[in-house]
Amino acid sequence: MSRPGEDAEVIVRFENATKTFVTGKGKGRREVTAVEDVSLNIRRGEIYGVIGYSGAGKSTLVRMINGLEPATSGKIQVDGHQVDGRTEDQLAPVRRDIGMIFQQFNLFTSRTVAGNVEYPLIRAGWDKAKRKARVEELLQFVGLTERAGNYPEQLSGGQKQRVGIARALAAQPKILLADESTSALDPDTTQEVLGLLRRANREFGITVVLITHEMDVVRSIADRVAVMDSGRVIEEGPTARIFSAPQTETARRFVGTVSHDAPNAEELAHLSQHSRGCLVVVDVRDGVDVGSVLSSAAARGVNFRIVFGGVSVLQKQSFGSLTLDLAGEPQAVEETIAALGELTTVKEVSA
Repeated sequence: MSRPGEDAEVIVRFENATKTFVTGKGKGRREVTAVEDVSLNIRRGEIYGVIGYSGAGKSTLVRMINGLEPATSGKIQVDGHQVDGRTEDQLAPVRRDIGMIFQQFNLFTSRTVAGNVEYPLIRAGWDKAKRKARVEELLQFVGLTERAGNYPEQLSGGQKQRVGIARALAAQPKILLADESTSALDPDTTQEVLGLLRRANREFGITVVLITHEMDVVRSIADRVAVMDSGRVIEEGPTARIFSAPQTETARRFVGTVSHDAPNAEELAHLSQHSRGCLVVVDVRDGVDVGSVLSSAAARGVNFRIVFGGVSVLQKQSFGSLTLDLAGEPQAVEETIAALGELTTVKEVSA
C-alpha cells in the first residue's frame, strides 16, 4: 500500500495533553509530570515513531492512547472517540481496536503459543471455528505454525515477540502500539520483528505507534518521528527530515548514534594535524551540487581533499556531510567557502 500523505486522516490526536503523577503522602507528597503539554497528530496507516531517553515520558504517552494512563489535562482522541475523561466501560470500544506488544512479551506461561494468540478472541466473543481459523492465519503470518503447541518457555526471545505480535493482531485492531518491542532482542532478531511490523502495516493497513530509544529502529521503519525529552515533544516530522536536519541537541545526539558522517573531537584533532589548509564540514543532500563549486575552485588553484564523511539514503532522500580540506590562496579558499555556503550549510572547523 502507498504511504499516507500529509492530507491523510488523523487517527490519534493529542491536544495539549499532560499526565502528572502524585507520589508520597503528607509533607512528602509531590507531583511528577511525565508528559507535558503534548500536541501531535498520528495519521491513519502510518508507522509513527516516538523516541527518547529513559524517563523522557514516551511509555506514558503511548499508554495514554488506550487510556491505561488517563490524562491529567488536555484532550486525546482515537479514531473519532474521546479518550480523556472516560470510564473503563466507555473506553472498551476504543481498546477493542488497539493491539499492544511489550518489551518483555507478557505471554501467558500456562498457555500454548496457539492459546496465547487465541486468548483475545475468546475475550472478544469469537466462536470456536473462527478462532481456530484466525489463529492458524496469524501463526502462518509470523512463521510459527510448527510451534503452535509449544509453551513460551520453549521459545527464543524473538519467537516470543512474534507470538506477541500475532496476539496483538488477533482481533483485527486498527492501531498497534509497540512499546520498546525490540529492546530485549539481538540485532538480527530485531530486524525480523521490525519486518513483521512493517508487513502488518502494509498488508493490513494497521497504524503502528512505535516507542523506542534506538534511533536505528526509527530509521528502519518509521514514516514520521517525535523526539521526546523531559515529558515534552521537542521535535517532530518526517524521519528523513529529522535525520538530515535535526533541530535540537537531543535529536542530533540520537542521529549521531547511527549516522557517523562528521568527525568527533578526537578525529578532528587528528585531521587538523594533517591538514594542508582549512577544514570545513559541508552538508550534502539532494539538489546540492557541491561538485560544481569544487570544480570551479580547482580552476582558481584551490586544491581539495575529502578527508571524512558519508551519505545515506532514507525515504528516497539523500543526506549526509563531507569534511573537506581546502588548500590554496586564502582569498580563493574564502571564495570557495562562500560559494559552498550559498548552496548548503558549511561549518569551518579548522583554520
